[in-house]
Amino acid sequence: MGIKSYNPYTPSRRNMTGSDFSEITKTTPEKSLTTSLKKNAGRNNQGKITVRHQGGGNRRKYRIIDFKRRKDGIPAKVVGIEYDPNRTANIALISYADGEKAYILAPEGLTDGMEIMNGPEAEVKVGNCLPLENIPVGTQVHNIELYAGKGGQLVRSAGLSAQLMAKEGKYATLRLPSGEMRMVPLNCRATVGVIGNGDHNLINIGKAGRKRHMGIRPTVRGSVMNPNDHPHGGGEGKAPVGRPGPCTPWGKPALGLKTRKKKKASNKLIVRRRDGRAIK
Repeated sequence: MGIKSYNPYTPSRRNMTGSDFSEITKTTPEKSLTTSLKKNAGRNNQGKITVRHQGGGNRRKYRIIDFKRRKDGIPAKVVGIEYDPNRTANIALISYADGEKAYILAPEGLTDGMEIMNGPEAEVKVGNCLPLENIPVGTQVHNIELYAGKGGQLVRSAGLSAQLMAKEGKYATLRLPSGEMRMVPLNCRATVGVIGNGDHNLINIGKAGRKRHMGIRPTVRGSVMNPNDHPHGGGEGKAPVGRPGPCTPWGKPALGLKTRKKKKASNKLIVRRRDGRAIK
């Protein structure tokens, strides 16, 4: 998918870019696979803001995506590639031979009319979903399960893929997009290919209003607040933070503090962290 630029008839349009949606072949969603999406504006059941900078934005319908891909042995045909406002990747509407329809994440190279399949007997080609034990070493995969039958949890964003590096015993070793090397059980499923819409990260939002359409509210720097609102606030003129390091609004250390638990159960499955260090 390509990137389009705009004529600079206003200052904000000068550097704004957007997707040209050249991959999109179907413009209206499948009604049976959509559901309403309630907005909470970052508030919990008490009405208190628990996630800041959320609210407003365009109305959306949620598309029900099949991350499990458990309908084995039945071929499915790609009906169309659609835009999904809830994620960076595009989605593909597929229709199984028995008439059932489903949405899947659209990998690069998947086009209308192509046939895909799920299950251990499926061929190793773009869009097919099969257990890691049936996928050759070196293959690029996405939508990877961590627990067999739970559905894909890893590598689901636009332009991403993981590489299958090795298979040993009950586990497959994957190199994730972050650079982390991680072991995943061989009976977990993954989909072959790289997720499409790879140019997504090159889009320049261009203006604040476009961010509001996405449901993201403004973020205010702590250094311009009062000292009763933020630890960085107060002082005459532009003052430093006045602490050993930057803090969150609640006084916790920010930027670089490790928050992962030392005894987390999945530590034993991580071969190498994304910073290049091996797990001890």
